[in-house]
Amino acid sequence: MPEHRGLHHISVIASDPQDNYDFYVKKLGMRMVKKTVNQDDPTKYHLFYANAEGSPGSSLTFFPWPRARQGNPGSGEATEISLAVPKDSLEFWQQRLDDQNIPHSEPFKRFGKTHISFKDPDGLQLHLVFDYSAAELKSWNQSSVPVQYQIQGFWNTTLKLDQKEETEEILTSILGFKKAETEGNRILYQTESSLGHSLIIEEVNSQPGQNGAGIVHHVAFQSKNEEDLTEMRFEVIRRGLQPTEIIDRHFFKSVYYKTPGGVLFEMATNGPGYFVNADPDEDQAEKLELTPWHEPKREQIEASLPPIKT
Repeated sequence: MPEHRGLHHISVIASDPQDNYDFYVKKLGMRMVKKTVNQDDPTKYHLFYANAEGSPGSSLTFFPWPRARQGNPGSGEATEISLAVPKDSLEFWQQRLDDQNIPHSEPFKRFGKTHISFKDPDGLQLHLVFDYSAAELKSWNQSSVPVQYQIQGFWNTTLKLDQKEETEEILTSILGFKKAETEGNRILYQTESSLGHSLIIEEVNSQPGQNGAGIVHHVAFQSKNEEDLTEMRFEVIRRGLQPTEIIDRHFFKSVYYKTPGGVLFEMATNGPGYFVNADPDEDQAEKLELTPWHEPKREQIEASLPPIKT
């Protein structure tokens, strides 16, 4: 199984960009690897948080819409995001969440791994999964969290589906996942990727949701390069779906399509990456980075965005 298969990034709708930054950087200690704009609406931010290297499988991204109402997740959506942390960091993270006034669950087991659960300011359901060895750590020395405890990237996301067969077929035949284990109404699928290696389908009855802040916009999966992405896109078309053309997002190239289960999937190349035009040693929160095609409108774009205090 190719090691480059797995989750690439997950993008979520948020409300206040300052609250979003404060939570993920100041409270959870993640690194902002890119402060840019929504390429489809450059009057709004697109904020990227990840591990020190911005590795594929580590970036949780947000489209903040100030004054957006909190959404209500339903079926046909990705509704939970689990972040991988070192195995021996449970006591630290319980204390850290308490100190940051973030309510959280008691530890519990899911698929043999210890979890604790909490929500972000917009109600997005998050879990920490204690399943990472110290030897694998990618650390950011400017984090508010000590090196040995930092969030490394995705463990999994959970799709709540009232029909799973077509989505399962896409996962296993195109996206490189294998069915690994079942627990009640949850099915675990995994790849060989070091990060973003897992996805859970939770089978539920049809449940209407409401779009808004705290709702996952799309789930992106890794592809090795543009040639690989082209082949994957062809496989999507062969299954009767209607993917977009390959879109240049500057940091990677992407294809989007709605799955029969209702979730918007993206397939994204692993390169060139978030530091394509940036110094990876610098704090990426200090400057708004724009794509070459948005750069000529920098003054107009910056005037439309609220400041984010770092």
